[in-house]
Amino acid sequence: MLPFPPRMRLARTSDGPALADLVNFAGEGLPLHLWKELAGPDEDPWEIGAARQVKRAEDGQMVVIEEAGTVVAAMNGYPICGVVEIGEAMPPIFRPLQMLENMVVGTWYLNVVATYPRARGRGLGSRLLAYAEGRAVEEGLAAVSIIVADENVGARRLYERLGYGEIARADIVKDGWDNPSSQWILLKKAIEA
Repeated sequence: MLPFPPRMRLARTSDGPALADLVNFAGEGLPLHLWKELAGPDEDPWEIGAARQVKRAEDGQMVVIEEAGTVVAAMNGYPICGVVEIGEAMPPIFRPLQMLENMVVGTWYLNVVATYPRARGRGLGSRLLAYAEGRAVEEGLAAVSIIVADENVGARRLYERLGYGEIARADIVKDGWDNPSSQWILLKKAIEA
């Protein structure tokens, strides 16, 4: 595995609550919406989210940046190896996302890139993206891809500044999720080994 730059490391199980926060920031509230649907009457949706992120940490899928021993940014990425069938069993809210992901098979897909608001503007997102691009090269992939909501202007500017270009759009299915965006935007960046 690609060596980590200073202050960057694989996430640990103890990072679960911070990871849930950051995943929810990246997903603009969609993760919490889904965790609420999964929660039983006596369950805390945030605990469900943290448990899901702990599983990703245990699988080595989450990378974090920490400052003074506290997680301030995180990334989740992996290679998209094949097309996933979009059938009736897939919840409608996920279908447009999966349709876009199916367009970038053979890329390193960034599922989550997030920085706490208090730590934004210091290049942490750029560092995570650079690491992801290095992982893609390490895996023999020629591109990195990410999906962003159309109203997430700050993230879109960052990705475009770093060379990510728009490939496609899909209408968002909200299914009760309260968000001002109306479209998902698929971005991709070609990288060289």
